[in-house]
Amino acid sequence: MPGFPTFHALAAMVVTIGMFIGFARGRMSVEIVSLLTIAVIAVGLYFFPLPHTQPTDGLRLAFGGFGHYALITICSLMIMGRALVVTGALDPAARILERVWKINHQVGLLVSLLIAFFLSMIVNDTPVLVLLIPIFVQLAARGAMPASKTLIPLNAAVLIGGMATTIGTSTNLLVVSIARDLGMPHMNVFHYTPIVLTAALVALPYLWLVMPRLLPAHSVEEMHEQRRFLTRLRIPVGSELVGKALDALRPRVPADFAFEENPAGPMEAGQRILISGTHEALEEAVRTLKGEVAPGWVLAKIRQKAAALGDDVMVVEMAVTADSRLLQRTLATSGIADLYNVAVLGIHKPPRLIGPGHEEATGELRIAEGDVLLAIGLVDDLQEFARGDSLLILDGAKEMPRRSKAMLSAAIMFGSIGTASIGLFPIAIAALGGAILMLLTGCVKFDRVGRALSAKVIVLVAASIAVGSLVMETGAAAWLGELMAAFLQYLPPAAVLAAIMLFVTALTNFASNATAATIGTPIAFNIANHLGMPAEPLVLAVLFGCNLCYATPIAYQTNMLIMAEGDYSFGDYLRTGVPLVLLMVVTLSILLVIQYGM
Repeated sequence: MPGFPTFHALAAMVVTIGMFIGFARGRMSVEIVSLLTIAVIAVGLYFFPLPHTQPTDGLRLAFGGFGHYALITICSLMIMGRALVVTGALDPAARILERVWKINHQVGLLVSLLIAFFLSMIVNDTPVLVLLIPIFVQLAARGAMPASKTLIPLNAAVLIGGMATTIGTSTNLLVVSIARDLGMPHMNVFHYTPIVLTAALVALPYLWLVMPRLLPAHSVEEMHEQRRFLTRLRIPVGSELVGKALDALRPRVPADFAFEENPAGPMEAGQRILISGTHEALEEAVRTLKGEVAPGWVLAKIRQKAAALGDDVMVVEMAVTADSRLLQRTLATSGIADLYNVAVLGIHKPPRLIGPGHEEATGELRIAEGDVLLAIGLVDDLQEFARGDSLLILDGAKEMPRRSKAMLSAAIMFGSIGTASIGLFPIAIAALGGAILMLLTGCVKFDRVGRALSAKVIVLVAASIAVGSLVMETGAAAWLGELMAAFLQYLPPAAVLAAIMLFVTALTNFASNATAATIGTPIAFNIANHLGMPAEPLVLAVLFGCNLCYATPIAYQTNMLIMAEGDYSFGDYLRTGVPLVLLMVVTLSILLVIQYGM
């Protein structure tokens, strides 16, 4: 058994646990927790430097993640992935899906899972799922399998495919870069792909035949009936509601409408009351009560513009993605009406296991990842709103891709991946070169680069690299490795790999993939040293565990993205995800033992 850890090692573990708790509680955004972690490391090492180092050395450790080659690679891949989406390079796959589903539903689901798997091997998981969600919702509306039975299996296929290459997700790159910093040999793009492909063959029957049977069958009509939007009923000056009591109005509202608060006394002009209901119920209640659910001047401006241009006013549902500018903002502070001439009529909030409530102390609704906005405006304005604030249109129009650049963007992506996979260039150089070519050729507009990059991912990766360096430099990883090795030394190699994978899987399903990678990689490296085992299979166990994020809606951003559209509960993820996690852990552990002759 190891002795007591040093002061710096203990402090490193406290910082790591603090970051984990910050992510799990969800009271602060990922960006804030990440930046606070970097600040704590920088200040702590400045006033309490490591032995034989200067205070400024701690600053380099804390901020070194922002210049790390792994972060440059991740940003470059995000730019290239964005180019494939906005040029429509992935649309042929979507058209193939529609044709196959018309032939047979079961064959259509199988082909869909395979396409999602192989696309996510080379494109980041989120763009692939963003492309496929509207397709599956439309297929369900046309009589195919309900979206509630297809989206979780589709998401699982995307996550397994993203695990298959070093560039499939930013977490993979993070694990590989930390391992390389620890002295392990370089892994190329397809270094461990055969292992994941074999495991995917084992998991495919479960995704295809079993998982849909474990999920509810929500019809399109049921999902729209159940999707309730929160909003504020505004009492305008001169309204017939002024002076009336709320109880007198309840018999006049539809069944799917509810007053979420009960103010005392008669209503006054300018008062706003929190209400909820389906889209149809809100429209009927507004007509009946003669109130407003959006500022009158915005609605008047939309109608005037529609009359002048001869366009129709449309109402669409838009899902909030992980990199949206609107996250944690209120409708009052979002500036949507001024920027886009669009009004938000209500917000649907899917149930969440962990996270803040839907209201601030002031009673204003906060926008969160996975929320669905009910927006009204002209088609062009709604499309600009979706592009500008990273929203996914679930009903109605969608962003029109620049198809003339589709072949070019696909060629650049495959050229970049190809040169990296054969070892012609390091992945950082190949990805950076591909991103530059995407910009030079106009596949991605230079003024739209900010939409391709996720600030959350950037600061999260930078903080994770800093924490990983801190855990190593302070000796915390060595101490934890000795502690775990003392218990794991009596187990066979397959059980050691499974234990590490399950430990990392628990972290990734309740905190973040990057946190799990940061903690798990150096610990696995040190366990390998203490047990006399090869380091690479243990590090791969960490990488695989970071990707087994199927069991909770908060485990990964794509899990939250499908939650509203599939009308899923936490139990749906748990019921389908836990068996898949166990199946993948057993399969991958056995395959690693076979591959490395352990």
